[in-house]
Amino acid sequence: MSEVKCFKCEYPVTLEAMKDVNRYENCTKCNASIRSCMMCSFYDTSSYNDCREPTADRITDKEKANFCDFFKLSNSSHTNKNKKIETMSAAAALFKK
Repeated sequence: MSEVKCFKCEYPVTLEAMKDVNRYENCTKCNASIRSCMMCSFYDTSSYNDCREPTADRITDKEKANFCDFFKLSNSSHTNKNKKIETMSAAAALFKK
């Protein structure tokens, strides 16, 4: 069983990666929704609708729990901290002299 971390606070989640998760599962530390796009193995910001599953319905709030039939808990974390670092790096590279 690989360790999965909450996307919001990076606290370890006691659920198994690549498994289905109940819509009401929340992080025990920060209460963030576990069954959200941010915790899904198909989540990819470079894909259309931020999802690699082409037939999935569009979900606008990626941090809230949803009913997506394709959800599988990811073993890599798509944390807000990682997103912020990536954005700052991209901005720095863009404006670098």
